[in-house]
Amino acid sequence: AMEKSYVSMFLLLVAISCVLAKDAGKKDTKETTAKPKLPQTLSRGWGDQLIWTQTYEEALFRAKHSQKPLMIIHHLEDCPHSQALKKVFAEHKDIQKLAEKFILLNLVYETTDKNLAPDGQYVPRVLFIDPSLTVRADITGRYSNRLYAYEPSDISLLYSNMQKALKLLKTEL
Repeated sequence: AMEKSYVSMFLLLVAISCVLAKDAGKKDTKETTAKPKLPQTLSRGWGDQLIWTQTYEEALFRAKHSQKPLMIIHHLEDCPHSQALKKVFAEHKDIQKLAEKFILLNLVYETTDKNLAPDGQYVPRVLFIDPSLTVRADITGRYSNRLYAYEPSDISLLYSNMQKALKLLKTEL
């Protein structure tokens, strides 16, 4: 008889701790929903207030239907060059403002589309795609061995390339 009461006592304790855990979990979600902070998941820190697409396919679809150019940033979280570029990109007010005119996608993996790696799969690299879904291989950075790479010191070139991508659009469509 003694053993039985131990068992039921134990089960009761387990039940109580589960209820407590559930309540604690509930409280957390309430607090986070109260804050209007946007989830940073899709921006990955490249511009938390900007609207980022989730997949390459979605980005292409939206570029085509909105008639906006698409800007794709390939980067890696543990790459110091990617991190350095991300920092200046996110802090550059003019770039962040101009980026609103683009469909935006940042990727930490390679797609199967070879057109996104015209001269190799290095990071960070930034490519522009127009609404006819053509990769603009003509909008390049300053390095002949990595045409679509940008260093933090090239941020003004990246800005003017963004302007170029928007201008091309007006003249061609």
